Amino acid sequence: MLTLPEIGGQAEALSAAWEHLKGQQDWVEQYIGNSAYDEVVFIGSGSSYYQAQAMATTYRLWIGRSASALPSSDIFLFRDQSVARDRSILLVGVSRSGESSEVILALDSVKELANWSTCGITCYEESRLGTMTACLVSPLGKEKSTVMTKSFASMTYMMQAAIAKKAGVAFESQMESILSLHADVVTRGNSFAESLVEDNEFNKYIYLGMGSYFGLAQEVCLKLKEMSYVWTESYGTLEFRHGPKSVVEPGTLVCLLVSEQARSYELKVAEEMKAYGAFVLLVTAARGEDTSFADAVFEVGGQSLSDEARAVMYLPLLQYLGFYTAMKRGVDPDHPRNLTQVVTI
Repeated sequence: MLTLPEIGGQAEALSAAWEHLKGQQDWVEQYIGNSAYDEVVFIGSGSSYYQAQAMATTYRLWIGRSASALPSSDIFLFRDQSVARDRSILLVGVSRSGESSEVILALDSVKELANWSTCGITCYEESRLGTMTACLVSPLGKEKSTVMTKSFASMTYMMQAAIAKKAGVAFESQMESILSLHADVVTRGNSFAESLVEDNEFNKYIYLGMGSYFGLAQEVCLKLKEMSYVWTESYGTLEFRHGPKSVVEPGTLVCLLVSEQARSYELKVAEEMKAYGAFVLLVTAARGEDTSFADAVFEVGGQSLSDEARAVMYLPLLQYLGFYTAMKRGVDPDHPRNLTQVVTI
């Protein structure tokens, strides 16, 4: 068994990332803290692209400067359509293995351009990404499983912590406080997900999120799809009302990653889906009277923290949901069909 203990080991991976970051302050100053860049572009493929979205959202809000997230292929195949010319760009490659063909091709494609600089984040310092440009390294993010779980959490956390170090002591304190909360979320998420899967039968799965949780909603949607082969979709929470909600019926699980910033609007969407017959699962900082309509509520805690700082707290439960759904269906989540740990072209 590979995937289950790797989900369970992510609290340790976050702590190791925090400690390792203390020795990479020069990296933070040179890249995240460098105001010479007009835009920071985070790139990745698959799960790494979804990480990039959370990283870019956090950077824009906490640093207050321009940042975007793109699939790696957009840079080496559609660079001028994706990023405005004649600007100073920092390109940040995101890759668990550091060997993804697309991120390597993207960084290679800009290395001769005078106004482009590169850096990255990975779990493997000796990888091609780790040796071709300066990288943050999540030391305990390495995984044997195909699907990304603790690597995703630890890399996302590490980049957000790097951003926090330049955003100010209040943000840095928030990221440090996550370390004391995360282990409990991992433990409770395991039993919660196992019971949820055992007690229910779902035939459709929808994940909803906004802001920094939009990329996370796409990621946990992918986790369920990769591990258990069920068809599932993800949307921006309010956007789901504009057409896609037509698929909701009894037997549909609608899982909403609830932000505090847009909580009242998001819960209105969840109530609407409940009225259509969906089983509504809310993952939220704290339950309240406004969540009493839901079929299931999982509290992650940290209500006083920003939505961005709390982001990785939403992952363990929904990674476990993918794992236990696979087990119930008789599917091996450690060796999903058609997939490899590193995608090359």
